[in-house]
Amino acid sequence: MIQENMMAAEILPAGKLRPEALERLLGYTSQAPDVVVGPAVGEDAAVIDQGDRYLVVTTDPITFATEHCGWYSVCVNANDIAACGGTPRYYSAAIILPEGQTRIEDVEALFAEIQDACRQMDVLWVGGHTEVSPAVNSVLVAGQMIGEVAPEHLCRSSDAKAGDALVLIKVAAIEATAIIATEKAEEVGAVHGAEMTKRSQDFLFAPGISVVREATLARNFTVHAMHDPTEGGVATGIREICMASNCGAVVEATAITVLPETEALCQQFGLNPLGAISSGALLLTLPAEVASDLIREYDKAGIQARVIGEIVPPEVGLQLQEAEGDMRSLPEFAVDEITKLYK
Repeated sequence: MIQENMMAAEILPAGKLRPEALERLLGYTSQAPDVVVGPAVGEDAAVIDQGDRYLVVTTDPITFATEHCGWYSVCVNANDIAACGGTPRYYSAAIILPEGQTRIEDVEALFAEIQDACRQMDVLWVGGHTEVSPAVNSVLVAGQMIGEVAPEHLCRSSDAKAGDALVLIKVAAIEATAIIATEKAEEVGAVHGAEMTKRSQDFLFAPGISVVREATLARNFTVHAMHDPTEGGVATGIREICMASNCGAVVEATAITVLPETEALCQQFGLNPLGAISSGALLLTLPAEVASDLIREYDKAGIQARVIGEIVPPEVGLQLQEAEGDMRSLPEFAVDEITKLYK
């Protein structure tokens, strides 16, 4: 019985690995003088010194969404490049299709969607691998993006500083809203109606899960750290910045915008929007005295940006200030809240 319990304890849950496990595993990866940013908890991509420029390289699979997974793949990989201050250039993908249910028309539709996403983002689709396999029961797209960044524009997750303003660009749980409304369309429609279901599904495009434009605007300011919160949501994104930077944070709960559609769907399925996958949002830190200038710049561009807290010394920890002023620990999500949909 003891042996069985020990074996059961070793089974990993769905979603990202816990930071302490990932940190241990990263000891197996490579380091070299030309690797400016290597594998680390909270970093969005690797950065490689090519002399006159830096290459930025990332890999991200689409594991939760089944509809529009081609669009998702291009966006989330481009986001990782943009969150480092870079420009996405070259995309490739390994596409694994389920045996016994894949038609050539399905594959062509997926390819057309990837092509459209790449064209819209001015990215070249340069290669990959495609096969049908019994190893999967739904389409799996594992994308890779290579980009470029000028050394002076490089932005790490690990450079936040105590005293910085913590800014959220756009809103929480955009991607989660689109996934819930698509994967659970029948249940959502039965409670909220067809119009809200469609509107929530379209969160994929508006507000949208791309942050390339949003990250590019940040180049005009002295941004210390920038991060693309994905699995684990905005709360996990904040935690990752602080872990990487050896800082704490005090976050105002009421400053984090959760749109009505998101609130309704998360409530219906028992999800906390702060811990739900949040591609489409962008977290950044910068000197507090220039935060208002940055927010005005985003406002001019029609993009919501709000100061949601402050970076503080590590001994303060990670705190969430409620509307009443009470402080509690920032929620920690071992797995993304969206995984509750699949249980």
